[in-house]
Amino acid sequence: MNGAIESQPLSRGQCATGLQAATLVLEKWQASNIQICNILRISRSTISRTKQDNGQLTVRLDPDQMKRISLILNIHAALRTIFDNPKNLYGFPSLANQNDFFNGRSPLEIMSQGDLISLYETYRRIVAMSV
Repeated sequence: MNGAIESQPLSRGQCATGLQAATLVLEKWQASNIQICNILRISRSTISRTKQDNGQLTVRLDPDQMKRISLILNIHAALRTIFDNPKNLYGFPSLANQNDFFNGRSPLEIMSQGDLISLYETYRRIVAMSV
């Protein structure tokens, strides 16, 4: 062994847990179902199954989808370090932002474009605010 950590693939249950957490965060940010689908690259039926879960949900997600979930959860964590007030914590992603990158658009608008680069660049800008 060369000291590298081997990563184990996530189980379907672990994928479901991550998906439910990210979906809940996006809903608190006032994202529409279409926006959630675009941001996480999932179908409407997957969102429906996530919301109707009785503790038995399992899903298979690809590495791109898991990266998207991770970015959403990390954006949420960064916002929690910036804002104490829940209104700001959950409202910020839907507010227009005059930062050069956002150019008057909200972070949610940028992320909803659906490409991983827009999601990642939004993540970078928000994390930079927390340092």
